Amino acid sequence: MKAKLGVSALVLLFLGGLWLVAAPFAVGYQPLGGAYVDATVNDLWLGGALAALSFSALVFYAADALRELTARDGLIAEHHSAPARHADS
Repeated sequence: MKAKLGVSALVLLFLGGLWLVAAPFAVGYQPLGGAYVDATVNDLWLGGALAALSFSALVFYAADALRELTARDGLIAEHHSAPARHADS
């Protein structure tokens, strides 16, 4: 449950960062062809940093989950390949 909540929060942060990058152009407070206004520069830096950090955290989480699944699969394979011991031997 905690993992799903954490991943959901990271996805929302990533989408929020992407929105901050796109907002000046989607909403229209950045004039077309004009020099970037201060709000646009702020949104681009903050949104880019937020999206990059949250995406990096998602990649690290996925790598850790994959490592855990691989280790778990290795333990299961070891358990199944071990010779069975009988009580009478």
